[in-house]
Amino acid sequence: MALRLGDEAPNFQAETSEGKIDFHEYLGQSWGILFSHPKDYTPVCTTELGYVSKIKPEFEKRNVKVIALSVDPVDSHKGWISDINETQNTKVNYPIIADADKKVSNLYDMIHPNASETTTVRSVFVIGPDKKVKLTLTYPASTGRNFDELLRVIDSLQLTSQFSVATPANWKDGEDTIIVPSVSDEDAKKKFPKGFRTIKPYLRYTPQPNK
Repeated sequence: MALRLGDEAPNFQAETSEGKIDFHEYLGQSWGILFSHPKDYTPVCTTELGYVSKIKPEFEKRNVKVIALSVDPVDSHKGWISDINETQNTKVNYPIIADADKKVSNLYDMIHPNASETTTVRSVFVIGPDKKVKLTLTYPASTGRNFDELLRVIDSLQLTSQFSVATPANWKDGEDTIIVPSVSDEDAKKKFPKGFRTIKPYLRYTPQPNK
């Protein structure tokens, strides 16, 4: 059964390129991103894993732990990591789950038989400190993910979890936000001391509250 937003992210124990982990213990009180790869030694995945290594400090700034998954054993992962480090001019600095028995892939519904019977799709799960699924994305095996977009999404999720706001289309950190409809104008005056502007009764903009 597919995981839905608000569901608890299933816990699991697994071998990784950095040793055995308990997933929930690994996350601790952090946010998390779990992202899957069809298999080792594939070209698009090589670029993805390399890029995530380079921007890992951006995830750490946001209290986000990243972890990858591929349906190959640890020894294969270690050889592939050497290739990633060499070709992407980086150093892989986070664990890659070895899911040869596809236990985790099936737990998270990462195998879509109509796309491939044997390999995972490019799934992304953003998980909150409460271990609930906050966002899911699914890409076909041929299309690399936009990890800058995932940073943007994390900024929005973390902001909207703390304040009664939503973020508009193409929003970036530092830009105006939208007051959620459940907040009255009277309450908005108290909650948002920077003020707000009303376009329509249901569309009210306010400067980003935590800036």
